[in-house]
Amino acid sequence: MRQAKINRETSETQITIDLNLDGSGKTEFDTGLPFLEHMLDQIGRHGMIDLSIKAKGDLHIDDHHTIEDIGITLGEAFNKAVGDKKGIRRYGHSYIPLDEALSRVVLDFSGRPGLFMKVDFVKEEVGGIDVNMFEHFFQSFCNHAFITLHIENFSGENTHHQIETIFKAFGRALRMALEVDSKQENMIPSTKGAL
Repeated sequence: MRQAKINRETSETQITIDLNLDGSGKTEFDTGLPFLEHMLDQIGRHGMIDLSIKAKGDLHIDDHHTIEDIGITLGEAFNKAVGDKKGIRRYGHSYIPLDEALSRVVLDFSGRPGLFMKVDFVKEEVGGIDVNMFEHFFQSFCNHAFITLHIENFSGENTHHQIETIFKAFGRALRMALEVDSKQENMIPSTKGAL
């Protein structure tokens, strides 16, 4: 069973994440950040991943610690659930349009964390969140899921659309990369024999 439950508690946040990589896209969120929840829902639904996230953070200060720690904890959950990566396709990619916006996400469960993000957001804030926090979220995720992640937005006149295409493409790319490859079910997808 490719599942994980992770609890992270600091003086700034308390995060609980339940994750099932072989789910049906069922999601449940309680973070105090509605726009982020809308984006996290894209990961679950388009990745066919069951995802429950409960977070209490110091939102009276700002959303920084809560978003960062959700990224960290989600990355830890993916890393635990995927295990030794035996049988997975490893690589995933997706292009997603939403009206005028178009984004591409390419990722590799490489064991080497790295984020390469090229996005010129139209506005500096959406849903009450500074758009810089989305890059921070993905960096936190990469650092703890140990993946290489390339994100690029090619067009968009609406910041909501830009971000939504990124999260949808991320979900689709995860789904592709984590799918079990029937041709190598018992093999680690690397010439090194380890990831």
